[in-house]
Amino acid sequence: MAQIEARVGRRGKIRWRARIRVKGLPDKTETFTRKTDAVLWAQRIESDLREGRRVPSPEARRRTVAELLDRYRAEVLPEYSRREQAQRSGKLAWWGEQLGSRRLVELSAADISECRSRLVRGGALSGKPASPATQTRYLAVIKHALGKARTEWQWIAENPAELVKSPREPRGRVRFLSDEERERLLTACQESREARLYPLVLMALGTGARQGELLRLRWRDIDLDRGTAIVHKTKNNERRALVLSGKVPTVLKDFSTVRRIDCDELFASRRGIASFPDDAWHVALKRAEILEFRFHDLRHTFASYLAMSGATLAELAEALGHKTLAMVKRYAHLTEQHTSGVVNRMTQRFLA
Repeated sequence: MAQIEARVGRRGKIRWRARIRVKGLPDKTETFTRKTDAVLWAQRIESDLREGRRVPSPEARRRTVAELLDRYRAEVLPEYSRREQAQRSGKLAWWGEQLGSRRLVELSAADISECRSRLVRGGALSGKPASPATQTRYLAVIKHALGKARTEWQWIAENPAELVKSPREPRGRVRFLSDEERERLLTACQESREARLYPLVLMALGTGARQGELLRLRWRDIDLDRGTAIVHKTKNNERRALVLSGKVPTVLKDFSTVRRIDCDELFASRRGIASFPDDAWHVALKRAEILEFRFHDLRHTFASYLAMSGATLAELAEALGHKTLAMVKRYAHLTEQHTSGVVNRMTQRFLA
């Protein structure tokens, strides 16, 4: 099964090439300066094949983790949005610092697990222990890179990161406004000197859009007659339509009369750049006497109001732009009354 042959180079130097041929598999070859090394390599590979062990490819023996990460940056990162590229680049740089010099053939699940432990212990990221969510995101990046190396580039036979379990993340935070808090906050926003604050907060409450999605909106994306706004780039890198209803179209129409005519961005600042009015937001929270509340919690408020209005989890996922139901299960307890009503109607009809 093994063949050892001498090959003479241009300068007359002899090198020994070992070749293993297995039916149904590509040939495995390696070149050595000594015949003894070629024979030993061939014997080891044949032994591994007989015992059913996978044999590392020449790429895995030659390539390093740093080379893997470089190719990932060049070929895979451009597929993502600029924001996602920036986030992944930081994580790739960290993995390069930890394991960059390691050859792929030497990389094991234990190595990756040890790196995750460094995140847990702290000191790896600005001296602070990484949260379970952060650990999961760092593991996801190296797992995806090694997955590309295994399936597409054929550099490795197995992905060692697949053996490293992600930590269990705590249940998502759900903080939403009560009726009294909502009225106080909207009043404080209306009274703010910052003209953008009230329509921005009202849109967040009425559409559930993320802060970044709202700040990227332009006037040409708004159709007040149809009551829609088009978000061209979401977190999922997909286009999404927002429904504008209630007070939102009226407020936007009034807001359009004081807009900057030299800028198409919906929430442009006085400098002509779309930015979040952070100072005005915190002043409004203080005046409304609302504690422990972030702008993103307006999205939770939107979802919670939908759930309490009888929306199903599938409807919540669609309204929030989620691809799966996993992210909206945090609102399941708010849909209990709706679910109870559905079950009661079914039992009265079929099981009474």
